[in-house]
Formats: sequence, structure tokens, C-alpha cells
Amino acid sequence: MFRSLLCALLVLGLAGCTGLFLQPESGHRWDPATAGIAYEDVWLESADGVALHAWLLPVEESEVRGQVLFLHGNAENISTHLASVYWLPEHGYEVLLLDYRGFGLSEGSADVSGIHRDSEAALRWLLGRGADYGLPTILLGQSLGGAVALTVAAESELGSDLAGVVADSAFSSYRGIAREKFGELWLTWPLQWPLSLTISNRYSPLTRVHRIAPVPLLLIAGEDDWIVPPHHSQRLHDAANDPSELWLLPQTGHIQSFNDAQTRARFVDWLDHAREGASGSDAL
Repeated sequence: MFRSLLCALLVLGLAGCTGLFLQPESGHRWDPATAGIAYEDVWLESADGVALHAWLLPVEESEVRGQVLFLHGNAENISTHLASVYWLPEHGYEVLLLDYRGFGLSEGSADVSGIHRDSEAALRWLLGRGADYGLPTILLGQSLGGAVALTVAAESELGSDLAGVVADSAFSSYRGIAREKFGELWLTWPLQWPLSLTISNRYSPLTRVHRIAPVPLLLIAGEDDWIVPPHHSQRLHDAANDPSELWLLPQTGHIQSFNDAQTRARFVDWLDHAREGASGSDAL
């Protein structure tokens, strides 16, 4: 009986790899115009030919200071993550929100390897646009998107062209966060270690984050985040090379960093410094 239970749990672990990390929702619940936010639909193509949809939030009433590629978390789509970044154009930063394959209006089926290709394709598109308009580009990801942002910035040849990389509420390891989640359930708690070994660590950022330097890196974590506890960001910060900053925000939960006006203002200051640093490097 125990052997049968073990086999069943291992199958659950293997079958749950995509479900554990990716919970896409097709279509959109609303668009930015519903909230009076200007936007443009953008279509681009991933390296393997999958058609990807994104929203571009333009700067309309002020000088454009830079552009941000936003990678959302593991669930739903860009329509439910708009609140995290809709305010950035007011401060001069245009935002491209990407729906990974299988999410929102993008084609294809969601998988971890594919969303890394998709993110690199969106980064290539935005960097090309930035070159045309003379705009620095910052890569920002939240939760799963933060882990993806770190890995793409570290491994892609495009990473060195970034003015900055930001990961909010990111986990340090796919296997590590899976082990923690298995440990929260009574059924899987006794087998959290063997079950976690069924999870691939191929794209985990912990062993790659040191390669992001000399591009400025900002790691943000809420001290009250029980979904991805802040020790993940601490581990990433410890593994990173300078320049790297870690913001541990009190009374802040998972991907709630930008709900606070003071944190928004602090973040805009960080973006401005990253932009100025990139401009200074170009001038040398």
C-alpha cells in the first residue's frame, strides 16, 4: 500500500510541474481602456514561431525617460496584473506587458521553457524599439516573472544591453519553492524532498544571478510574503555580484510592493539612477 501511495505521489509531482508553476487564463478580463489607461496592442513572435500578444502603455503627457518590460507571475494573464505597473507611464516610463504562450491572447501552450523564450523575444523587441528612440530598457518581473527575468538577464546575450533588472517576490529555485509547497500539505509533507527532485532546476536563477553584473540589480521582497518567503530574495542577493540592492519591505505581502506610494516613489528614483547610469556608460 505504501508503495502504491509513493508511486501516486511521484506521479502527482511529475504531472504537477506545469500546474504548480503555470496557471494560465486565456482571454482578458478587461483592458486598460476600461480604467482610462492609454495602451496599444503589440504582436510579436517567439523564437519557435509562437505568436505572442502584449500591451504597450505609452507615456503621453511627459518626457519619456525609459521603457520597462514587465513579466507577470504564474497565474491568469496581463489583465489581472495591470495594477502593478499602470502608474509607471505617469513618471515617464513606458511599459510592455507580455502574455506568455498560453496566457491571455497569446497562442501556444504554457510551459516553463517556452516562457523563457517568450520573455527573451519580448526583450529583443523592446530593446530594438529602445535603440530606435534612444531609450534605456529595464527588465521587471514579479514572482515567477521575477525568476524568469533573472535567468533571461543572466543567460541571454541581450542582458548586457539592459539598464537594470528588477525582481519582486521572486523565488530562488524551482526545486526549492516546490519543496516548500509540498511541505505545506499533509499528504505530501513526508515526501517533500523526493517529490521536489522531480522538479527541474534547469532555469533556476540562484546559480545564474551573479552573471547579471555589471547591470544594476534590484531585489524586492515583502516581509509578510508567505507565498514566496523573503529568504528567497536574500539568497539571490547573497549570490549576486555588485551592483545589487535588496529591499525588504515591512508589512508587505506577495507582489504587493507597489501598492505603497512611498515604495513607488523610491522605485522611480531607482529607475532614474539606472537610466542615468546607462546613459553615462554609453557616453564613455
